[in-house]
Amino acid sequence: MSATINTVIIGTGSYIPENIISGNEFLNSTFFENGSRLEKENSEIIHKFSEITEIVERRYVCPDQLSNQIGAKAAEKAIQNAGIDKETLDYIIFCHNFGDIPLNSNRIDVLPSLASKVKQQLGISNTDCVAYDIIFGCPGWVQGSIQADYYIKSGDAKRVLVIGAETLSRIIDPHDRDSMIFSDGAGAVIYEGVNQTEKKGILAHKTETHALHHGGLLTMGKGSNPEETGGNAYLKMNGRKLYEFAVIQVPQVIKKAIDKAGLTIEDVNIVFVHQANGKMDTAIMKRLFKLYNLDTVPENLVPMTISWLGNSSVATVPTLLDLVLKGQVKGYNVKEGDVAVFASVGAGMHINAFVYRF
Repeated sequence: MSATINTVIIGTGSYIPENIISGNEFLNSTFFENGSRLEKENSEIIHKFSEITEIVERRYVCPDQLSNQIGAKAAEKAIQNAGIDKETLDYIIFCHNFGDIPLNSNRIDVLPSLASKVKQQLGISNTDCVAYDIIFGCPGWVQGSIQADYYIKSGDAKRVLVIGAETLSRIIDPHDRDSMIFSDGAGAVIYEGVNQTEKKGILAHKTETHALHHGGLLTMGKGSNPEETGGNAYLKMNGRKLYEFAVIQVPQVIKKAIDKAGLTIEDVNIVFVHQANGKMDTAIMKRLFKLYNLDTVPENLVPMTISWLGNSSVATVPTLLDLVLKGQVKGYNVKEGDVAVFASVGAGMHINAFVYRF
């Protein structure tokens, strides 16, 4: 068997903000829905929210931190973990949705690109290291990884750094109870092209965009408080419809990726799925197994961090991977030969997945 180029992970890193935001932080909030104040006690709203999403805590960045800065922190850790010279990176792909948002500004800054800002912070002088951003909703990091695979397998690149970072605490509506789902964080992964006869690394991938009928499930919109003026726009989602969409569509995309890899769900040892909503992810996995006529999802297949990290959008999957690889998610690890699925869903509506052999 002749050698082929495999896209393999050689380093990971993450940055988890220090500020822990529990449900109690929202006890004095004023929540509105459809222009009317919610009559339920906040303690009841918060409890019900935690039951549905499984989120107990989330993380927010410090007042002086920006997305590019926490992305750079995760990248530094990934470079150190890989043990490589940073000047050997061919691409830096920074995946985000809102760029840099200074505290209390609600204004998005993407000039220059966050990837360029990271390259500058890392002190990389190699002009052949190309730095650019991807805006692809929550599935951005997965899509960045797919692009890295294309670059590497084409022979155009040897090493690609893919970062996912977001500071959603700066763009959420404090009067919208759905805002309790969102958080801040950053994760980074370095991929390398390796010539091997054995098929490893990224085996197959699949991406879909369901914009025609579902593009409005996650959008920017005005605040929930009818008395608010100033024209600020906030992250808004149709939670119920998004849940229904994800539970039906995401399993089908994952199966298509597994099919392309010539495998079946029983070959999969671990699933790194976007940490969007605990119960939604559970429902997605149950539906996926039903596509294979299986009624039971094995235990210790899907590591979860949403209960204590919340939903940090593009950062959830690379952060989860980094924590598992470094033994920081109890009951989960990977060994050589294990097959993993990486999958996400988000604004667009985009869905993507790739299959990976360690």
